Amino acid sequence: MYDKLPNLAPYPARGGYADGYEPVARTFARQLERGEEVGAGFTVYRRGECVVDLWGGLADVESQAPWREDTRVVLFSVTKGFVAMALHLLASRGKLDWDAPVETYWPGFARNGKEGMTVATLLGHRGGLAGLDTPLTMDDVTNPSRAAVLLEALESQSPLWEVGADQGYHAITFGMYARELFERICPGEDLGEFLRRELFEPLGSDVYLGTPAQFDKDIATLYPPAKPARVAKMLTNALTQPQSTEARVLGQFVRRGSPMRRAFLNPQVPGDDVTVYNKPPARRAVLGWASATGSAHGVARAYLPFASKGKFEGRRYLKATSLKSVYARQGWSPNDLVLQKPIGWSHGFCKEERHLFSPNPESFGHPGMGGALGWADPVEEIAIGYAMNFMDWHIRSPRALALCRALYDSPGVVEG
Repeated sequence: MYDKLPNLAPYPARGGYADGYEPVARTFARQLERGEEVGAGFTVYRRGECVVDLWGGLADVESQAPWREDTRVVLFSVTKGFVAMALHLLASRGKLDWDAPVETYWPGFARNGKEGMTVATLLGHRGGLAGLDTPLTMDDVTNPSRAAVLLEALESQSPLWEVGADQGYHAITFGMYARELFERICPGEDLGEFLRRELFEPLGSDVYLGTPAQFDKDIATLYPPAKPARVAKMLTNALTQPQSTEARVLGQFVRRGSPMRRAFLNPQVPGDDVTVYNKPPARRAVLGWASATGSAHGVARAYLPFASKGKFEGRRYLKATSLKSVYARQGWSPNDLVLQKPIGWSHGFCKEERHLFSPNPESFGHPGMGGALGWADPVEEIAIGYAMNFMDWHIRSPRALALCRALYDSPGVVEG
């Protein structure tokens, strides 16, 4: 798309931007120049037109392979936003009622204190199912022959707190429960293929949930912060800024049995190596919490109808009225039990604090571990995609926040 934009990105960034969006391009280039990124892409659509399409850096340091416009990487929890999209498509078609008990669609769910829990409560991270008592491995969640083990773990789990009384980010279990719910409503339908057929392909998005082998060559290498360095940074942060979100998360992490530990440490990942999610077994699987891959451009395009009242380029993907429930916070906590920060959700989508990704409270989407972001602002009709391979240790990446801040401070938005 950059060849259709009038301004070339400043070095060392590549791509382009529309008039009025120079602050975004300069911020992105500066982050590359300072070594804050290894490789990354950042794309913005406004009112259906691409106004920012930037990329740069390296997809792989060892081979010096450059980050290209179509370079893809695992998007971690940005995946949850795509799963929410699938469920919103079902709701728009009258197949899903957010206020119905989950057992309406999935009878086996109604066990051990989950009876009567509504879909909205479950997908709003208020069901007390942030962690599972049954220990799982990556093979349990990626190997189809182990599906019965995972199903029993989900159905037998008891809520960790009174249903609806509190909120804790279901970092992994959200995707497990949401995928099972989808498959109960659409028997025989693959969630990833449904998204591809009904949303990604018509929109020209390169996102896949269940990525085919043919795209392996386009996958960037992930660079998480080394564990000793990450721990040192978090400890320093805890000592110098004891009230920061990261300090509170660290405090919860060292507490055995805390909701935070339970939310992130099952299934067990060998060596606590998050790059396992960027390897073929996880990428091939439809892990509704973390295995989608795509480029920044593809992420932004996936959000286009969600930023434009359900419609894009003459095609209606979902009813405008069905999105209204997402504009307001369906649930909110000033201190989420897992993330240790103010946050909320509306029918599967994340609702952030206004000073983070967008100043407009109607905006929604989902960030991912390390910094990736997919976001929609229906007020300004903005769709954002950000993908990168150098993972940040902060709960919300300063790089993503700086790019979003530059976007909303740009003359193209302020004066447009």
